[in-house]
Amino acid sequence: MPHFIIDCSENIVKQKDPIEIMEEVYHKAASTGLFVKNDIKVRIHPFRYYLSGTSSDDFIHIFGNIMEGRTTEQKRELSSAIISGLKIMFPDVPVISINIRDFEKATYCNKSML
Repeated sequence: MPHFIIDCSENIVKQKDPIEIMEEVYHKAASTGLFVKNDIKVRIHPFRYYLSGTSSDDFIHIFGNIMEGRTTEQKRELSSAIISGLKIMFPDVPVISINIRDFEKATYCNKSML
C-alpha cells in the first residue's frame, strides 16, 4: 500500500542508477517494519527543468503516501530512515527532503476492492 514517489533533478539519476536510488528508499521503508515488503511501491520522476527559488541546485524530494493509522513518531522514524540513507548516497546534494501523507481508509479504493 505505501507509495514513495521520488521527485528529483535530472542530474540525480546521472549520478546514481535510478534502480539503486529506488532500492535504497524501498529498503529503508521496509526496515521500519511498518509495511508488508511486497506492498511497498517506489517510483522516480526526474525533472529536467525546475527552479527552487532562484537556484537550480540538485534536489531530491519524496512524497510518501501511506494508509492512515501510524503514529506521528512512526512517521518521523520512517522519514528519518529514508533521508539518512539518501544523505549517505548523495552527500553533496543540498536539498534532500520527504513528507508523509496519510491515505484515508474511508475514501481509498483499488480494483481488487470492487
